[in-house]
Amino acid sequence: MRPAAVAFYGAALGLLVVGLRELLTGFEENRCSMTYMFEYPEYRRVVLPRRVARLYPAYGLYLYGEGVYAQETRALKLSGAPVLFLPGNAGSYKQARSLGSVALRKAENLDGGVHLNVFTVDFNEELVALYGGSLLRQTHFLHESIKAVLRLYKHLKTPPQSVALVGHSMGGVVARALFTLPRFHPHLVSLIITQASPHVAPVLALDPYLLDFYGAVRQKWVKQASRLRNVTVLSVGGGYRDYQVRSGLTSLPCPPGDVSKLSLVVTAVPRTWVSTDHLSIVWCKELVLATVRAFFDLVDADTRQFTDDPERKLTVLKHHFIRHPGRMLRDAQDSPVSISDVPEAWTEVNTLRLSYSTPKEGQLKYFLFALSSRRKAYSHFYCRSNNLEMSSWVFGCQHANGSTCARAVDLSLGTELLPPYKVLVLSLSDLSSFTHLAVSASNLNGKQFTVECEWQREASQTLSVSVPHVLSFGVTVSDVTVNSSGLLHNIQLLHFHQVYQAFRITVASQCRGTRDRLPSAYRMRVSWFREDSFTTASTPSAADIPAMLHTSRPDDASAVLLQLHTAPNCQYKVSVRTSFPKVLGQALRFCGPMVPVYTAVTLLLACGGQLSSILTSGRPADMMQAAGRGLQPHKVNLPVYLLHILLSCSCFQDFLPPEDTIASTLPEGAESAAEWPHLLSPLLYVLGAAVAFWGSALLRVLVRLVSLVLAPLHRPSVSRTCGTLRRRTQLLLGLVLTVTGWMSCGALAILASSLLHLYRVVRLQMTERSLSHMLNLAPRRPKPAANGAADGSGERGGAGLLSEGALQEVRDDLQLHLSLAPLLLLPVALGAPSLIHWTRNLRFCARLDPDPCRLHAAPLVFCYLLLINGDTLTLSNSRLLPAVTCLPLPLAVTMATFSSLHLYRLAYFLSAALVPLAFCCVL
Repeated sequence: MRPAAVAFYGAALGLLVVGLRELLTGFEENRCSMTYMFEYPEYRRVVLPRRVARLYPAYGLYLYGEGVYAQETRALKLSGAPVLFLPGNAGSYKQARSLGSVALRKAENLDGGVHLNVFTVDFNEELVALYGGSLLRQTHFLHESIKAVLRLYKHLKTPPQSVALVGHSMGGVVARALFTLPRFHPHLVSLIITQASPHVAPVLALDPYLLDFYGAVRQKWVKQASRLRNVTVLSVGGGYRDYQVRSGLTSLPCPPGDVSKLSLVVTAVPRTWVSTDHLSIVWCKELVLATVRAFFDLVDADTRQFTDDPERKLTVLKHHFIRHPGRMLRDAQDSPVSISDVPEAWTEVNTLRLSYSTPKEGQLKYFLFALSSRRKAYSHFYCRSNNLEMSSWVFGCQHANGSTCARAVDLSLGTELLPPYKVLVLSLSDLSSFTHLAVSASNLNGKQFTVECEWQREASQTLSVSVPHVLSFGVTVSDVTVNSSGLLHNIQLLHFHQVYQAFRITVASQCRGTRDRLPSAYRMRVSWFREDSFTTASTPSAADIPAMLHTSRPDDASAVLLQLHTAPNCQYKVSVRTSFPKVLGQALRFCGPMVPVYTAVTLLLACGGQLSSILTSGRPADMMQAAGRGLQPHKVNLPVYLLHILLSCSCFQDFLPPEDTIASTLPEGAESAAEWPHLLSPLLYVLGAAVAFWGSALLRVLVRLVSLVLAPLHRPSVSRTCGTLRRRTQLLLGLVLTVTGWMSCGALAILASSLLHLYRVVRLQMTERSLSHMLNLAPRRPKPAANGAADGSGERGGAGLLSEGALQEVRDDLQLHLSLAPLLLLPVALGAPSLIHWTRNLRFCARLDPDPCRLHAAPLVFCYLLLINGDTLTLSNSRLLPAVTCLPLPLAVTMATFSSLHLYRLAYFLSAALVPLAFCCVL
């Protein structure tokens, strides 16, 4: 292997490691608070009808309880509002303890007996994100569980008619799939909250059942959206800490006008403002509190059950998850409210800015701002306070009596909570009915806080900066300086609209004077998806803000906005530079499933190179050289792009299958962003080839180690036929494994036959080592004399030449099978999820149904068994070899075109390549 090739693949592996490191660790630390149980949690099993228990023996339904509440609900005589928790992929039903415990503590502080009954479903911790055969079964069991829950409330005068669902991960997808069942009544569920649920598409499509399931759910919710408008759905994504389910996949596919479907990222949730990983989103205290508060606000005070009013549900969810006004949820008060008319408590403000800090002693304090003199020169009134108490604090006065305003209208409902303070921005054009604004700075309890207000011109406080090119590698810097002394500035980040773009934004502040100031808050605002992120920094300081997108910008959306809530009398410099590691992380986050596809392409072309070498010279090349030559972007990427152009034409779409593109995982209106994966395909091909190259090297090392371990258990062999099977044995094993795969699990049969082939490779490695040792110990043939006569050792020399020829034959067979082994292991890896699911459910059912490997298990088993006996001599003499040598390249191109989002298709393409190769071993 040439050092240049090793260096190239080493550099490619380095790029892959940098991207994976950024994907797995390049985010903020976990700032979630843990939820704790104050008493020992108990899970009371709910007895289901015999028919349901017989149909679903692996599943169960439980009621969560603690302490006294658990004792009171032993008889399952319930009176609370029912909430049903659905675990996700490999999730436990015990994950409901965070939601259930916080709901119990919340109910203890409320009057009127309002409380929640938290149920949880046991899905046997199935890997439904990788094996979709259980999703429909889980959906049917969920339907039966909902009916069982509602039956527990029949003794009430006003029993609940619906259940609120909380679904984590794939549990949220199952919750929405309920409505695809023909016998399901939509009124049984009127509210669904999902956490880190991939609604747009599965993370990895390892079997067709996942895609069929998603297709049915999408068709129901998109094409029949008008029938489901009364069902309110809230989807919460975890942010960049969740590398398992990217937040772009958590967006709800629905028509643009459907206001009852809300999608957002947890970093934008008021009073949460943190990113969560895939598991911590269940127990993150900040998010659990927001969820529980929303549930209690949704309970009707008269019936003590969840409200059926869609507008009320939408109002509550927006209050707790989208825009919190800094006060308790109540009906908007348009009627005038009374304010203190004590003249000593009022101060009229005639300056452009107010900055006031309350004293330690409690006092009544109000500030009055006249609107008449400011309407022409200014467009907005901005006010903020770090007093986060739930109270009204800004009012509009219609008629001021001197310097006081006794009667006013509360304008605080427009307040928005930010991490360090609450902010209210009022447009003067909406205040035509008021003459003054009143701001409350009263601290009767003696609590100290600061209030800052100012008049603003929107045009003078909005700047723009063009972001650097994604290939600038951090060398080019775009910066802008904010010289104004205002409290709010907006910076438009032009040309920042694609998910593969990633930047590091540095905001450096310099201030005059050393007095105490409120901290600065920087907000990355995305108009087309609620994925806002917040950064808080003291002043003066320098803060780094990672700038990336969860979804590409639709064609009609505005630019990304960097909102700076700044300190007065300070200068801010904003610098934007490309972060190449984050660009690699974004490429893997969105196009990661294409890397194993290109790994398979590389291994297939490497195998094709070995066949070409055998055809021309009768010998295969070195395994590492063949793996290195599997990178052929000029032969793969160019035809793939040409196929992409052809498939985009309507004339070819009628008789050709649709191409696998990222457009199907983009939001509505962002399909124009689907071209960039084709631009990234050479890089992804290089990364996939690096995986194939170093994976093959690792397999070679493992084969050597295993051969050393197993050598004492085998007699030394010098024959190239070691580890082969007799024809009768091949036929018998093929039939046994095929029947076993058909009656139990197809992946099990593929795994068994793959292990038999690996055993053949190990035996060849042992034979190669034995022959090498024998050849080293054998006497060397002396050099011939000048007259050409030998010294009498011709017989020994002939034996030495014979040993060298046998050694070369074994080495050739070893290189051939080492090149085949990684390719034969790919179907095993693709079938691993179904095999794991089968083993975990073996006590309930001996046969996996449905089985994604059942169709191609039989041909692959016979291919593996036939290839075990294959050698270079048989292949070189085969009449089929010239035709088989031409197959890998077109199959590789087809594989790269149609398998990026349908990984399970790789097994079929590999079967198409391996079946003719297996025939070469017998014909």
